[in-house]
Amino acid sequence: MRIFRRLIIGVVLLIPLNSVWAGSEHKASVYIISPQEGATVSSPVTVRFGLRGMGVAPAGVERKNTGHHHLLIDAAQLPPLDQPLGSAAKHFGGGQTETEIELTPGKHTLQLILGDHNHQPHNPPVISEPITITVE
Repeated sequence: MRIFRRLIIGVVLLIPLNSVWAGSEHKASVYIISPQEGATVSSPVTVRFGLRGMGVAPAGVERKNTGHHHLLIDAAQLPPLDQPLGSAAKHFGGGQTETEIELTPGKHTLQLILGDHNHQPHNPPVISEPITITVE
């Protein structure tokens, strides 16, 4: 009887904790692994994408907590986040996590946005900090 009572108490104590955990969402983040902020590189530039708290899935594949990368190059501002990303960003719908891009000599900014299966930014949006690099 004593073991049964402890089991019931343990289950009752876990229910509220489980409810809080199930209702919380993990904070997802996307980031550029390389090149790093301030790097001087040569063209073509290999850009490696990082993602925490979500998974990568190709465009058109609808899976919860997944998306695919879009790379903004020298964007003066973010594209509208309530619309599909379209031509505002270089699209990696195959689920790629790195690319090689040709850039002219000079300073360039790079930034990632994660899009869902329809290229729509997530809500809340998953956007990297922009980095600035110099191409020799």
